[in-house]
Amino acid sequence: MHKLQSFSVFSRLLPRLHCTGGRPSAPLGSRILTNADDIFKHNMWDHVQWTEEDKENARQKAKENSCIHIPLEEQGKFDTEACQYWDRFYKMHQEKFFKDRKWLFLEFPELLPSCAKSQTTNGNLGDQQVTRPQPIGSIIDTETRHQPHNRPKHRHTDTTNHQKESGHRAAPELNEAAKHTPAFPGQNASFRILEVGCGVGNSAFPIVNSIKETDSYLYCCDFSPSAIQLVKDHPDYHDSVCHAFVHDICEEMAPFPFPPQSLDVILAVFVLSSIHPERTQGIVNRLSTYLKHGGIFLFRDYGRYDFSQLRFKKGRCLSENFYTRGDGTCVYFYTKEEVHNLFSNAGLEEIQNLEDRRLQVNRGKKVAMHRVWMQSKYRKSYPFPPS
Repeated sequence: MHKLQSFSVFSRLLPRLHCTGGRPSAPLGSRILTNADDIFKHNMWDHVQWTEEDKENARQKAKENSCIHIPLEEQGKFDTEACQYWDRFYKMHQEKFFKDRKWLFLEFPELLPSCAKSQTTNGNLGDQQVTRPQPIGSIIDTETRHQPHNRPKHRHTDTTNHQKESGHRAAPELNEAAKHTPAFPGQNASFRILEVGCGVGNSAFPIVNSIKETDSYLYCCDFSPSAIQLVKDHPDYHDSVCHAFVHDICEEMAPFPFPPQSLDVILAVFVLSSIHPERTQGIVNRLSTYLKHGGIFLFRDYGRYDFSQLRFKKGRCLSENFYTRGDGTCVYFYTKEEVHNLFSNAGLEEIQNLEDRRLQVNRGKKVAMHRVWMQSKYRKSYPFPPS
């Protein structure tokens, strides 16, 4: 943690946005720190510009904490036994560890079909009230683990109707294929969402409660059987609007309960970072085949030199910018370029790719932390021009 007196950025804090598309320079609800004396008036400040000194300090800390790698002969278990580590985590903490992501629809309004209205008309973002559905970029991240040191979490298709609404013509071969598709959960829905790595439902249930009066359906999966059981035991779970299932997205041949090109949205929030970076390209490639043309992939995860990366101790590094925590779960820290390559290599086109830099403040202890999160939206293009 950085004490106020040694935090060089305070003397030169200016509004600045690190993104490609999607947000205005000073969006509604953003909180910009322009006076260092105001630092402890709020818990979070938006669009923080790092000084060269801040950048260099971050590089040096990451270099120091990654100079000693876990021996190669010990690294394999963090990949092959990842399910056991996460299952143990959910058995221990149940549904009490993470908060529901009430910010979802502010940042990702694409999760809602055009006919849906969020149950939360007003989102309480820290100390400030904002009104949806504008994506405003002023959320407070809720992925911090509620335990000592606040350690964050890493890890049928009615194609015809959808394309009519979008102004696009369905390919004849897709219409023909749809006629022969076996029955599957949610097949009569006109809008389908998949959340990968759903955990205990901190995204799933805000979504369910917002789409249950619409012709929409949510699939959510996790490779932890304990997490999925907790989702199914939740009082808001109902198979008429949601299907939760155990699934390891690293397994190339593991089947999904829906056909290719049947999803309107795929959501991955603080999930891909928990997987070895050598696996993630294949995962995004496979997941993308389940998007309809015009469907969108929504992504939020950890950015390079986030505070949680810099606080790792020596001996926890698996490979460059990839670490394991004390409980065996892993986390990778992305750059904006890596995220772009990950999705564009899967054939998706960029809608938004931003580096979300915040200043998180503990007002009681008078400490401040640089937070860095990646937030991106990528679309699957149509293979033919609209009619």
